[in-house]
Amino acid sequence: MNINKNWHQQHYDSLEFGSRIADSVAKGMGSWRFIIIQTVFVIIWMGLNLIAYFKHWDAYPFILLNLLFSTQAAYAAPIIMMSQNRQNERDRIQAQEDYDTNKEAKLEIEALATKLNSIDVEKLDKIIQMLENMK
Repeated sequence: MNINKNWHQQHYDSLEFGSRIADSVAKGMGSWRFIIIQTVFVIIWMGLNLIAYFKHWDAYPFILLNLLFSTQAAYAAPIIMMSQNRQNERDRIQAQEDYDTNKEAKLEIEALATKLNSIDVEKLDKIIQMLENMK
């Protein structure tokens, strides 16, 4: 384990090319930028097909546009699911790392508490001995 990298960076470095692409696609499709661009595209597509006097390449009810959206959804859904599965795996890894860190911290705290108790006992023994010597 490289001490200079946290587990997030190590996990990212272990991803294959396809996994990185799937994460990028899911991130892009889940953004306001994508929604706005797609909305503008749909408005332009419908506008051009409604006002075109001679050439309606996709007249109302816009069957070709529906086919494009269906194809997009058919590819987007599994890609997004792959990204979500990886997110679940990252969450499991993070939970395990947190658990391990908490266990180590608990052991250290217990060791410190034991050491502090022994120091307190030593101090009390010295005080009792000093009081007995004063008698």
